[in-house]
Amino acid sequence: MNPNELGEIFERANQSFDHAQRVSEKADRSVARATQIMRRIDERDGAARAAARRERQRLNADLGRRFGRVGIWLVVASLATIIFGLFIPIGLFGFLAAVGLAIGVAALIGFAPSAGRIAAAPAADLPNGEMVQRFDSYLYRTRRALPDAAQAEVDAISSALPSLRQSLERVDAVDPNAQDARRLMSLHLPQLIERYVHVPTAFRNEPDGEGKSADQRLVEALAASRAALGDISANLARADMAAFETQGRFIESRYGPERIDG
Repeated sequence: MNPNELGEIFERANQSFDHAQRVSEKADRSVARATQIMRRIDERDGAARAAARRERQRLNADLGRRFGRVGIWLVVASLATIIFGLFIPIGLFGFLAAVGLAIGVAALIGFAPSAGRIAAAPAADLPNGEMVQRFDSYLYRTRRALPDAAQAEVDAISSALPSLRQSLERVDAVDPNAQDARRLMSLHLPQLIERYVHVPTAFRNEPDGEGKSADQRLVEALAASRAALGDISANLARADMAAFETQGRFIESRYGPERIDG
């Protein structure tokens, strides 16, 4: 085989390799596009949509509370100005100053930042029910910074939170199950997400000491957290069922056909 034939073979091999690489890149783009489409569909009709609806409800409730506080302050300021004016004439400039002060304080109340408007992890001292709501809001506000697979896990966690909240609201904060849930929601999961976000994007696919990328480890940790919260919710539900069964048996034995006298 002469050098020219060898050159043609190598050239064809290179062309085949380039073609295969282009096909692979095209396939990767198609998969990424399909993933984005499926994610948008899920967001329109799924866990993400339900999370968005709950977030809107929380924001509307916060807005209503703000309007209420502003209204109370304006009423108090108006009454104070009227009462003060009955004893000491304040004149036009005094009246305008009082109106300006009232408007300024109302603006501060209305536009001051609150925990319900920022993507912050829930405080560790919140009541059980409020902590679940703040954690739900935190997940909704941070999910966009996570990869698609992690967003799916976050949506699965969010969809289980309404049931968990219903159970946690009835138990004390020192209950062992409540303690585990509170640590996950206020400490462990927020730290996981925040530390992932701090990893530079270019290094998130680099394997660590166990051969896992940051994206893989994030998804696995979120899946473990989802399973843990599911177990906690199931334990609380079983405790409620057991308490209901005990109460039902008592009523049957106390007031049923074969009731116990006394």
